[in-house]
Amino acid sequence: MRVLATLMRRELSSYFMSLSGYVIIAAATFLNGFSFVLMLIQLRQEPSPVPITEMFYVTPFFWIVLLLAIPVITMRTFALERSTGTYETLMTSPVRDGTVVLAKFFSALLFYLVMWLPMIACVAVIQHLSNERQGLDPAILGTTYLGVLLVGGLFLSFGVFASALTKSQTVAAMVSFVLCTSMFLLSFLPALLPDTATRTAKLLGSVALFDQMHDFARGVIDTRPIVFFVSFTLFFLVLTLRVVESRRWK
Repeated sequence: MRVLATLMRRELSSYFMSLSGYVIIAAATFLNGFSFVLMLIQLRQEPSPVPITEMFYVTPFFWIVLLLAIPVITMRTFALERSTGTYETLMTSPVRDGTVVLAKFFSALLFYLVMWLPMIACVAVIQHLSNERQGLDPAILGTTYLGVLLVGGLFLSFGVFASALTKSQTVAAMVSFVLCTSMFLLSFLPALLPDTATRTAKLLGSVALFDQMHDFARGVIDTRPIVFFVSFTLFFLVLTLRVVESRRWK
């Protein structure tokens, strides 16, 4: 655990000691703030019967932040190490490959969570101005952040895996973006299938990120999407470990 904590501090410092980390947070905060301004205008015209958190996740800004920010966050995890020549030093040190993968993933996950913290302030402002008491309901806000955490963890595992494949940060970001976008687009396939393809629709419905976030944003916790997100996240982390191990012996 001490080695893991040391590596995580090293990785986190690379985010907060560079300009790119603050640019990511600033851009995500701007898009989220703009989204909440639009919701505030909508609430002034017509009260909403649904929680603010449910209104927020259906906006395109939420998914834009996910699909664009995560490739930028993860593209440097392994690719930067290889391009600067520190990868060999790291991998020849007495540290397990699995510890390195987990340190990079959890560091990216912590930075990702910090990126979403301003959303609480936005929800508080809207609640104050619109008298929408459901907006800061602890249960609904907690499940919404759980959904953001699970979806982000899955996408981050895509990005870490993509970064381990190449030494180019640009290529890593592009591969990560393609993987994340492909998973997102799968959410819309069940609605496009004919009624006869019910089994296929149900199978694709189990990976429908849009529907799963809909439940989390309403305060509903279903163990099935939790198992899905955790399982696929672990699967791509294992793939990343295999890539790292294969490069060690080349």
